[in-house]
Amino acid sequence: MRVFSSAVQTLIDSGNIEYFFLITLEFTNTYRMTSYRSNLIYDGDTYIADGGLFEIDEPKFSSVVDREAYRIVIAEDLDEMSAEFEANVVGKPIDVKVGFVDTNGQPLLNVDDVVSIYKGNADSPSITNNWEEKLAVIEGTSPMADLDAVNVRYTSKDGMDQINTNDTSFDEIYGGREITFKWGKV
Repeated sequence: MRVFSSAVQTLIDSGNIEYFFLITLEFTNTYRMTSYRSNLIYDGDTYIADGGLFEIDEPKFSSVVDREAYRIVIAEDLDEMSAEFEANVVGKPIDVKVGFVDTNGQPLLNVDDVVSIYKGNADSPSITNNWEEKLAVIEGTSPMADLDAVNVRYTSKDGMDQINTNDTSFDEIYGGREITFKWGKV
């Protein structure tokens, strides 16, 4: 169960919730953006309000381990993200946090008041251009992205002899046979 600070819990209990995102992209350069209406300083770092943040996925809760993708869309004007994508951002860290605005309209920026909602890696960067707007789309996946990976291993009766001639673990392997292994909770 996630525990919130007393200030955030009070806002949640009131039902009057206003929030903003704090996004860190650690590419060749580090980009810090916020969806708040002005620049914010959080944990010693400045998050830029006019950094081109266009769209971001809402937080999703999942009861199963999956590789749900997370999308961040940046309005791309200066081709800076294009250059980053060409330099290969795949596998680079993405961190998304959500902060809350108190009843006086001030952002709560104590470390205890800000909640981490996504931490993963860049996976499918792309640039879209529909003649009216140019957008950089960054799709991030979680460390669980490898759940869909398929690995193939071919074995033979003499296969283990290349590693250890005394090992007899492959002695009962005859011909070609495909076996699917299930792992985890079955």
